[in-house]
Formats: sequence, C-alpha cells, structure tokens
Amino acid sequence: MTAETLAAYIRNKAGHAPVRVGLVLGSGLSHLADAVDGVTIPYADLGGFPHAGVSGHSPKLVIGDLEGVRVAVFAGRAHFYEDGDAAVMRRPLEVLKALGADTLILTNAAGSLREDIPPGELMLLSDHIAFCSANPLVGEHSEARFVPMDDAHDPAIRAALTDAATRAGVTLKEGVYGWFSGPSFETPAEIRMAKICGADAVGMSTVPEVILARFLGLRVAAISTITNMGAGLSDEALSHEQTKAVAPLGAVKIEATLREWLRTL
Repeated sequence: MTAETLAAYIRNKAGHAPVRVGLVLGSGLSHLADAVDGVTIPYADLGGFPHAGVSGHSPKLVIGDLEGVRVAVFAGRAHFYEDGDAAVMRRPLEVLKALGADTLILTNAAGSLREDIPPGELMLLSDHIAFCSANPLVGEHSEARFVPMDDAHDPAIRAALTDAATRAGVTLKEGVYGWFSGPSFETPAEIRMAKICGADAVGMSTVPEVILARFLGLRVAAISTITNMGAGLSDEALSHEQTKAVAPLGAVKIEATLREWLRTL
C-alpha cells in the first residue's frame, strides 16, 4: 500500500486532524505510547510497516493527543541488522509525513564513550557519524536523494529540548552519535576508533531515520538513553539484557523532557 493509502486508512480509524509530531520510541520507552489519548493500530494492519522483531520494542502505531499535541507514536522500530535494509523505516516515515507532521523526535539506547555521560543519563544528538556504510537512500532515483545533512539535527528543536529538560530537572548533554550496524556490540578497538573520530556515544539505529526524515522534509531531533559504557571502557559485560534493564532509567527522563517540550508547542 502507498503512504497516502495507509494515511487514509489511519485517518478513518483515528480521526482526520493532522498530526504535528512523530515520536519513534527506542528500548524501554514503549510505555509512553500507552500515555497517548488516542487510537492504537498494530503494524501488522499497516502494509509496508516493519515487524519490529527486537524484544523491548512494541510493533504498534498510536495516534492521539499527548500534552495537548496531536502525535503519532511509533512504539517500535526495525533495525538495519534485522534484515539488512537501511530503508526499513521509510514507509512509516512517509506515512507520518502524509498525516501532516513536520517534526520527528527519535529516541534510542546507546553506549557512552564519555565518563560524564554514564549509564542512566541522556544525550541529545548534536550530529552523527555513520560508521556503517549503508544509506537508506541507495536506490532512490530522484534528485531529492542528494540530501544536505548540515544541521540534520535541528538546532532550534535541540535548544527547545534542552530548555525543556532544564525545566523538568533533567540533565541533557549534547554529543555526536556513531552508528554501527550491529547486531554484535562494538569491539574495544572500534570504540577507540570512534572516540578518535569524534563520537560521544554509539548505537545501532537512528541514523537511517534521520536521513530518511530529512529526505522527506521533516525537522529532526534525537535523544539517546545511555545504557552502558562502550566496550573496553568498563568492566561490565555488554548484553541486550543489560540494555533492557537500564533503558527504563533513562526513559523516565526522556518522558519528562518530551512532555515538557510538547507543552510549549
């Protein structure tokens, strides 16, 4: 189904008021979808949507109101490492655009490369580095594929989120996010390389969605929940179970920040 067909289907179920903001929820944040006063639609009912087959993600779309703002909440995402498709989130973001949204907020779980951003804290993405060479616009034949990526992480939204975090009593430091393909965690040597290249945290998502969102003309910002230190930076063994265990600590802070930000829109 096309994005317009899917958008029409969603409007028939959730109402015709335009969506203003899209939220993609990372590990530990699925509960935020339940806070939305609206309608829930399983991804399985939306042709072209991913299955979101990673534990800690919930494959459903929620359309409704959160802090007085009409939002579309993607309670789960699919990752490049699941099927080797960097553009796996393209159809959901095309539908978001068709529903009227102009802004996308992405969240994720990440490993920190900075001692001053330890597990349980948040990092607002100021920029990103694609250590994984895949690009979701490979195969796109229109001239629009040549997307400028300067200020891809919208400065005005970042400033507003920082102010919102301050009002909510949340520490929100900025940093550069490095995208590795996964699903294996990075080696200590890769972490050392990432630090030399300027990364402040690493993860396995978000960058393809930023590229796709900018391609679609959406404004973007992203926040990482820090769930661990990068390989070689602590004695703790890395695992997905650890990610799921620590993610809720940061999720509480992301929710408080996003709610405060939404109240200002």
